[in-house]
Amino acid sequence: MKNKKGLIVIIALVVILFFRGCMFSVGQKEYVAVRQFGRIVRIESEPGLHFKLPLFQDTQRISAATILYDIPTSDVITKDKKSMIADNYVLWRVTDPQKYIQTLNAIKVRADERIEAAVYNATKNVISSMTQDEIIDARGEQLTERITKEANSDIGAYGIEIIQSEIKALDLPNDNKEAVYERMISERQNIAASYKAEGDAEAQKIRNDTDRQVAIMTADAKRDAQVLEAEGEAEYMKILQAAYNSKDKAEFYNYIRSLDALTQSLSSGNGTVILDRDSEIAKILYGE
Repeated sequence: MKNKKGLIVIIALVVILFFRGCMFSVGQKEYVAVRQFGRIVRIESEPGLHFKLPLFQDTQRISAATILYDIPTSDVITKDKKSMIADNYVLWRVTDPQKYIQTLNAIKVRADERIEAAVYNATKNVISSMTQDEIIDARGEQLTERITKEANSDIGAYGIEIIQSEIKALDLPNDNKEAVYERMISERQNIAASYKAEGDAEAQKIRNDTDRQVAIMTADAKRDAQVLEAEGEAEYMKILQAAYNSKDKAEFYNYIRSLDALTQSLSSGNGTVILDRDSEIAKILYGE
């Protein structure tokens, strides 16, 4: 009985090991290469449980995820022979696991070396085809696209795709910074002066136009005032003429005017009025 139990246990272990040797799993964002005697027989990329021949076949796992690689800084020369320091990072992934294994044996360190060389060459070629001013203007998406495209032309043979090669810093050597900054400041000052001159000219134009409109409006207002004043004077004279169009009314008007003149003379505080015997005021005082 003991021998039978031992044999059953051994058989069970063999069966378990057999089935375990037949099965393997593929995770998310992962490739699994099935190799037989060192030769790749197939690549599995579908997540889940898969089968292989036990003892004769083994597996090699390769990441299908996007990988970030920070490339060391490097010196590059522009088209106008100016030195700049480029600091890149790269996002890359494996797109052809079979090529990746055959060329680099799926060793990440080797892949990093190839990527670093490809990105450096691409950065050098792109920067050397542009002047420093063009590079400053193109910083960002435009420069990233050009370097990424150039780098991918060299790295595709390794089963790798560079998703993005971004320049996170593109700086000047310390001995060139001061001169470039001074030139940039001068350019910005010239632009600011140009904007200010345009603004001053536009402001003067607006002031001149406003002054012209004010002068026209003032002249029109004075003309209208003179017309109204003349019309008022005419109407006043017409009313006076209508009011004193008889001898009695004329004498009453002269009487009132004489009293007004006498009142104004006495209000000066002197108390003495010298009159001609024939004046209207004298006639009033003498009751003539």
